[in-house]
Amino acid sequence: MDEHEALAERFEAQRGLLRAVAHRMLGSLDEADDAVQEAWLRLCRVDPDELDNLAGWLRTVVTRICLDMLRSRRSRREELREQQVLDQVSDSAPESRPEDEALLADSVSRALLVVLDTLEPVERIAFVLHDMFAVPFSEIAPLVERTPVTTKKIASRARHKVRGTPVVPAAELARQRQVVSAFLTAARAGDLTAILAVLAPDVVRRADPFAVPPGGLAEARGARTVAEGTAALAHRSQLAELALVDGTVGVVVAPRGRLLFALSFTVEDDRITSYDVIADPARLRLLSLAVLD
Repeated sequence: MDEHEALAERFEAQRGLLRAVAHRMLGSLDEADDAVQEAWLRLCRVDPDELDNLAGWLRTVVTRICLDMLRSRRSRREELREQQVLDQVSDSAPESRPEDEALLADSVSRALLVVLDTLEPVERIAFVLHDMFAVPFSEIAPLVERTPVTTKKIASRARHKVRGTPVVPAAELARQRQVVSAFLTAARAGDLTAILAVLAPDVVRRADPFAVPPGGLAEARGARTVAEGTAALAHRSQLAELALVDGTVGVVVAPRGRLLFALSFTVEDDRITSYDVIADPARLRLLSLAVLD
């Protein structure tokens, strides 16, 4: 085995971990693979004998690549246009590659990726490295160009954002979660009877125009009408997860971790009395999203 092959073998031993780190930092499997590949190209340009800790060096390089990508993404981010959103949610558009969704579900929740995407780049880096991969703050600090003390504060701020702050007491939050979870389970199965069981008779469902299929209604009233509409869109529910939406239990629909819709519910007497399907990018940006414990 020559020197290049030996180096490639050592790199391949680290690829899985590097991809996991990059995926959580970037929220995209494709971009994570790009970051890992760039790290390999940079490794090929250095003398491996000068690297005392190859794993640490690679993690550092991948982190810096991801940080640059996050900063570039934030500076050039464009608003979603109506047709782009409709294209993503139409039956004919591929919402996600099944193999990517399976990997994502096994590794990190879509809801967490959605929430991580609301963090500032340095917040995301600090949180991911420390809270998800147990990297000491002393090693993270040079990467984000802060002191270890400041880096710890940044990670703490990010942690607070990720966890969010419920606006209702714990007992009420638990009741909301039970009802919304039952609704989501029934919606995924397209189970009309189970959906009806958690809807109030006079339930109202309101949806942004972005979320309504051609010919659909922006507002639906009555348990039967709402339940039938929900059951008909069971395929969308496969990509939905519970989340904290403006401090109460809601749902995010996020193929490959990219937020398309958020659902905000009103629950009374263990029934859903109304819910909003939010898809307008301007409205989505104003939402406070967090991960449910």
